Amino acid sequence: MRAAAISTPRLDKMPGMFFSTNAKELKETDHSLLDDKTHKKRPKTFGMDVKAYLRSMIPHLESGIKPSKSKDILSVNEVMQWSQSLEKLLANQIGQDVFGNFLKSEFSEENLEFWLACEDYKKTESHLLHCKAEKIYKAFVHSDAAKQINIDFHTREATAKKIKAPTPTCFDEAQKIIYTLMEKDSYPRFLKSNMYLNLLNELQANSLK
Repeated sequence: MRAAAISTPRLDKMPGMFFSTNAKELKETDHSLLDDKTHKKRPKTFGMDVKAYLRSMIPHLESGIKPSKSKDILSVNEVMQWSQSLEKLLANQIGQDVFGNFLKSEFSEENLEFWLACEDYKKTESHLLHCKAEKIYKAFVHSDAAKQINIDFHTREATAKKIKAPTPTCFDEAQKIIYTLMEKDSYPRFLKSNMYLNLLNELQANSLK
């Protein structure tokens, strides 16, 4: 009898299995794996690069972190002070960034963006007030604004009138409402969030090493 031919399945065609037949790709993959292993063996340095540190510790912390101009060391005391008041949290540059990313996770980042825009606006030179006021109004206050803030109709209308003859204080009423909203709503949730607690716990653990 004639023996039946046995076909050997091609590994690169088997379902659920993926193989690269490109030698260049294999070589690049090997280098990538080697780099990963080398990276894992490197000693963990704390406080040298806050941006990279926070990104590695909190996966969903996005690219909003800005490096400190003086030193990139974030202390346990600084982070603990964030829990004392929203004012202290926002007074810290990294605190602003971490809180901003928390607000992004809740789809309410426009509140902090508006508050910061108002803080910047107050420092604007008089001849630039009109241009900047228009931009802030169109971006956050106008009823059709892409990042419309949650303020009442009266405040929205009053702000619209004020920017026609802008002064450094024309957004104060709206800014106060948004600050109170963050203070009473988002800020307490932030202090209970994994984003804040993981950061604090990690800093405390590293301070003991």
